[in-house]
Amino acid sequence: MSEQDQSLSYRGRRLLVLGVLALAAAGLAVRAVNLQVLDKDFLQGQGDARFLRVVSEPAHRGMITDRFGEPLAISTPVDSVWANPKVLILERDSWTKLARALRIKRADLERLLVARQHKEFVYLKRRVNPDMAQRVSELEIPGVAMAPEYRRFYPAGEVTAHVVGFTDVDDAGQEGVELAFDERLRSIPGAKRVIKDRLGRIVESVERVREPQPGEDIALSIDLRLQYLAYRELKAAVRRNRADAGSAVILDVHTGEVLAMVNQPAYNPNNRSKLKRSHLRNRAVTDVFEPGSTIKPFTVAAALETGRFHSQTPVDTTPGYFRVGRKTIHDFRDYGLIDVSTVIQKSSNVGASKLALAQSPEHLWKAFASVGLGESTGSGFPGESGGLLTDYGSWRDIQRATISYGYGMSTTTLQLARAYAALATDGRPLPVSFLRRSRSEANELATLYEPAFSADSLHAVRGMMERVVAEGGTGTRAAVSGYRIAGKTGTVKKSGAGGYVEDSFIAVFAGIAPASEPRLVMVVMIDEPRGEKYYGGVVAAPVFGKVMAGALRLLDIPPDDLPSMPGQRLALLRGDGGAH
Repeated sequence: MSEQDQSLSYRGRRLLVLGVLALAAAGLAVRAVNLQVLDKDFLQGQGDARFLRVVSEPAHRGMITDRFGEPLAISTPVDSVWANPKVLILERDSWTKLARALRIKRADLERLLVARQHKEFVYLKRRVNPDMAQRVSELEIPGVAMAPEYRRFYPAGEVTAHVVGFTDVDDAGQEGVELAFDERLRSIPGAKRVIKDRLGRIVESVERVREPQPGEDIALSIDLRLQYLAYRELKAAVRRNRADAGSAVILDVHTGEVLAMVNQPAYNPNNRSKLKRSHLRNRAVTDVFEPGSTIKPFTVAAALETGRFHSQTPVDTTPGYFRVGRKTIHDFRDYGLIDVSTVIQKSSNVGASKLALAQSPEHLWKAFASVGLGESTGSGFPGESGGLLTDYGSWRDIQRATISYGYGMSTTTLQLARAYAALATDGRPLPVSFLRRSRSEANELATLYEPAFSADSLHAVRGMMERVVAEGGTGTRAAVSGYRIAGKTGTVKKSGAGGYVEDSFIAVFAGIAPASEPRLVMVVMIDEPRGEKYYGGVVAAPVFGKVMAGALRLLDIPPDDLPSMPGQRLALLRGDGGAH
């Protein structure tokens, strides 16, 4: 081949190669235009579909506070550990480390992943503490990530547990106020679009899809100071008397607000791992009992309303027992001929029975029903019992006699407190409230009710009840220095399957303070005291006295019986006890 032919062949090959390269470059250019311009939106969408996610943005549940803003239930931000089972199932070598960090058994982790291996989401552990969340994050295991949530915390613990209640793992109310006002407290989560890395971690927030809406804050009527005080004294009394249980309630008589409500046994809502279901009950609201002699003031008030009795009307209780049909009613001892006031002071069953039998069944029933006995208190608290007050149409004489001293009917601690609040004011049984209520709101509610008793009868009965706490009465241990206290003791035999059980009692005390211008009502119930004494005046009355002494001081309620204060009587006699 000549030199000229070789040159032509070389140029041809070079042109061919250049042509191929040019065609390839043109193809790449066309493809680039296609990808970057024509198919940009489609391809961007495909990429986003792999890394762009819409995730829930939690909002905190509403805070619950006492009447002065002290927190009783708050939500704190925490992390929950979740996994993509499709990814984590392939990281078997990391399971042991992960299980150790989560403090769960490896077998449980494996069982969870295998059961959901075709899913893309599963919680491994909800609402973990910060230390655990950090340990898991540091492992950097593919398919494991954190999700922000909120955890409910109860600062007062078991002191307010029965009132406040608690929420479940999904932050829904399960007990108490948390359940009663769940719709108001519940939050509405938001949503945002984010970009996640291969480990499932959020690397960029793109946009907010929906704003999160926090729950509504709720202020309760509870005064945390009084709540602590009542809780401490009730717990000590239950332990001291080796009792099964106990309850105590304090009401503001003018508004119907619950200022304190405590129970024993209690539980810690922040740690429910070893919780007994029986401890969950708010016994002050759910558990009923026969109120015993604490009903006698209402029997006497009803008798005064007939116009045939007054405080000095004689009542013959000789010889200390009284036969009604085939049944015999007994007193603690023979009190002889006493007056109506002494029936209350000495807690005479015979005297109360005779007063009841002197009234028509309808009159007595209306007196009880008109103060709210036998019906719900209107509190709206979950699981509240309405008690029992049978219709008077079925009463025989023996029923009318026994109901006069609190047998054959049932009530709750809260219901009895509401009835005493009516006795302490103008005889109108205001609905009970766990939320703050103003005096004007209470006055408006009061117009819906008729007074159960006249002002004269109420004043007379409260005077008789003061004799219960004074020397010679059954409730002297409820006395508070410097204050006039009106109260009534109750010692009730417990009923069983075959009737009333021997040596099984409930001790009760209900009282009003100050007696001259009532502000507070408190009822204390101790179930099954097993100490040397089981009487209401010995077991329940001291709880009232200690709690009420602190409550009156904390609420700055002025004394109405200054001569009874230590040292004050001498000052008054000297004439130097007046204002300066």
